[in-house]
Amino acid sequence: MVDKWLFRRIDNSALIVFRMMFGFLLAAEAFGAIFSGWIRRAFIEPQFTFNFIGFEFLQPLPGNGMLWYYGILGLFGIFVMLGFKYRFSIFMYAVMWSGVYLMQKSSYNNHYYLLMLLCFLMVLVPAHKYAALDVWKKPHLQKISMPRWVWLLLVLQMWIVYTYAAIAKIYPDWLNGTLPALLMKARRDYWLVGEFLQQDWVHLSIAWFGFFFDLLIIPLLLWKRTRIFAFLAAIFFHLFNSFIFHIGIFPYLALAFTLFFFPTERIHQYFMWKKPYYAGNDVVVPAYRNLLLGFLGIWFLVQLALPVRHWFFKDDVLWTEEGHRLSWRMMLRSKSGRIQFKVVDKARPQDTLFIQNSKYLSRKQQRAIGSKPDMIWQFAQHLEKEFQQVGKEVEVYVDSKVSVNGRPYKPFIDPKVDLAAQKWDHFGHAPWILPSSID
Repeated sequence: MVDKWLFRRIDNSALIVFRMMFGFLLAAEAFGAIFSGWIRRAFIEPQFTFNFIGFEFLQPLPGNGMLWYYGILGLFGIFVMLGFKYRFSIFMYAVMWSGVYLMQKSSYNNHYYLLMLLCFLMVLVPAHKYAALDVWKKPHLQKISMPRWVWLLLVLQMWIVYTYAAIAKIYPDWLNGTLPALLMKARRDYWLVGEFLQQDWVHLSIAWFGFFFDLLIIPLLLWKRTRIFAFLAAIFFHLFNSFIFHIGIFPYLALAFTLFFFPTERIHQYFMWKKPYYAGNDVVVPAYRNLLLGFLGIWFLVQLALPVRHWFFKDDVLWTEEGHRLSWRMMLRSKSGRIQFKVVDKARPQDTLFIQNSKYLSRKQQRAIGSKPDMIWQFAQHLEKEFQQVGKEVEVYVDSKVSVNGRPYKPFIDPKVDLAAQKWDHFGHAPWILPSSID
């Protein structure tokens, strides 16, 4: 019964159109990072990058190397759009994007993580079997259908993203409009809409519409009677986010995914009318069935587990940040920090140096480090190595205060702990983070 459902062939028009849109957006993401100056701010200006811990071997290319790196990424995006050497191109984009994602955390974004996941998933699917240069060169590759598991794979991944985003919003500062108000306050000067966005009813509307949208959008798109209304809501929601928050390609990627919710006949009629429509009912179980099902089972188990891991850490994730990343906790809190690093020479304890952060960190890094414990720890380790290079053994202490969602600043890191001497535990709570003071 499972095989009959998963491996039944369906028309592949939606997948082919999505490949073209996805490739275009991949190229736009890469070239946009070049021309907007993002690469210079993230990789060229900083003296060092805050890698994901354990991936310190991933370092930016010297000079303008990262500009060329992103140029190659953009080229692979175009290749994906055109279906040219598709699997190689999407795999290389996935690997290269994973490299830059793991290389720096100062500009962490859940959408970058989603893009990495989708690139690897797109390696698996036969998105190059029609309207592709690969088929033009090798006509025997052409197919007008795909197995249903391809549809399920992509829809389930997005369902997980939206559902966990909704669950994460179930906390007072979101539901009572506090956090949306803070987000809108930073947009007071927006042309035409700045003052409108400052009204209390707008904040509550954003909070509750955002919650219900994330929670219900996939089920409503799946149900025929509500599909068109859900689609219109998706257009409003994602274009609003694009205009207000400037979050890159994600709103348009999310809209491209709606292709998979409309009847295949409709997608074929509107986008691929020259392509023969597959109306068959064949079931083709591949020889690699068990391997595929095993992979999908492990993939979705991991995807379901990662967003809830913060419950296994001590204290509130809003305060500690432990378990925040890779969890679809998108635009959920506003945090700011004040931080001072103190370096003490072990041989001459009376020699104390207070670090001027701007000498080591870019503006973006200075804004990020104040409230991120892992980045604070990494900078302490970096300072220790810097002084070791000039023959000094030092201790590194931190005076840190953090404000969460506009509340008063309160102590964050234990000032009596030498962070240079601490080991990082990926699976345990950092005891040098002071207890939560969120009320």
